[in-house]
Amino acid sequence: MPRGNDEHIGARVRIARNAAGLTQTEMAGLLGRSEHWVQDVEAGRLALDRYSLITAVAEVTDVDVVWLLGQPYRLRDQAGPHAHTYIPALRAGLRRSGLILSGHPGLSPQAVVTDARSLAARAAEANRARQAANLPKVAALLPPLVEDLNSTLLVTEGPARHETLRLLVDAARTARMCLNQLGYPDLAWVAAEVAAGAATELDDPVVKAGVAWDRCGALLHQASLPEALAVADAALADLEPLASGRAPNSKVLSLRGALMLRAAIAAARGHQAVEAWARIDGALEDADRLGPKWHDLEQQTVFGRGTVAVHAAEVGVEVEQPDTGLKRVTNAAVEEVPSRERRTHYQIDRARALKKLGKAPAAVTTLRAAAAGAPYYVHADPMARALVSELVREGVPSQASALSSLVRRMELLR
Repeated sequence: MPRGNDEHIGARVRIARNAAGLTQTEMAGLLGRSEHWVQDVEAGRLALDRYSLITAVAEVTDVDVVWLLGQPYRLRDQAGPHAHTYIPALRAGLRRSGLILSGHPGLSPQAVVTDARSLAARAAEANRARQAANLPKVAALLPPLVEDLNSTLLVTEGPARHETLRLLVDAARTARMCLNQLGYPDLAWVAAEVAAGAATELDDPVVKAGVAWDRCGALLHQASLPEALAVADAALADLEPLASGRAPNSKVLSLRGALMLRAAIAAARGHQAVEAWARIDGALEDADRLGPKWHDLEQQTVFGRGTVAVHAAEVGVEVEQPDTGLKRVTNAAVEEVPSRERRTHYQIDRARALKKLGKAPAAVTTLRAAAAGAPYYVHADPMARALVSELVREGVPSQASALSSLVRRMELLR
């Protein structure tokens, strides 16, 4: 019998509720749900298939969202353990980065100082792996890159130091995404703060805005929704003077749109549907000003009309308006977004939306297609796992074989 992610969460919900001293009736009241709903969740009969629900449960029971999800998932297939073996080295490298950026005395290079061109090529390779949704490869590339950047930072000055700082920002931002997806949100926050420290020394408003986008990403994974909105709005205020001119820089418009999307997700997960859709529409205005072919790979956000559609799909699921989410952005051509990671994220949320619209077979085929292109990304995604568990519980006879394959690859079996 499959051990669904919903059942796993249900057991943890029961533990968290008891530790908080709440009865099922009391918890139901705090969540605005029925006692029967709480009973079904704890018994594994009902999935917690939205971050907004998971966040609400975590808040009323005062537990960590990542603990509630049971992350990290150390899947044996698709090089999963291989990815996790690099985490200690990456943690050590990021810790040294923080010490170096703070000006701590007595530190010496731990690696051979590398020329800037080689470092730039390696940072670009890591970012390509990130956009390809190849988490194991990103995890393998980052630790030596971060340590080489640390060593170079310790011995360079002037323009060379500034270039190294820019590369460290890029590498730390790539690390933030990878760590979030692998299930290490605390370390992802460390990576975001390393990027912020390097950006502060550079004092470039565009770089700072990009780092704010990553800070929001880290905060969203920790369910720190008010903080994510505060960071996004502060960065948007800083960008506004640069974006309000007659001919604003494309990078500025792109980052403003990307930050609006972060704010949209935070609002959606906080049950603020009107605010979430307003943010989606604001981002769409910037995407249209940039043109249908714009995709911001340089700043890692991949912002563009297609990416607005990606986020609209997630907003629709979170605010229980799945059909609106899939239709909000017309002519988006998500399949042309030059990032498998973004396209895969969309496929997961599209599958979630299809399930809520009563189209379970289509949900299965959509998720299976996503897993074929980015297996470890999909198999380790909490919402994809919750969706598969719920589909198995309800049964989809026409897609039994596909569902069985997903269950096996996600290791959802007892």
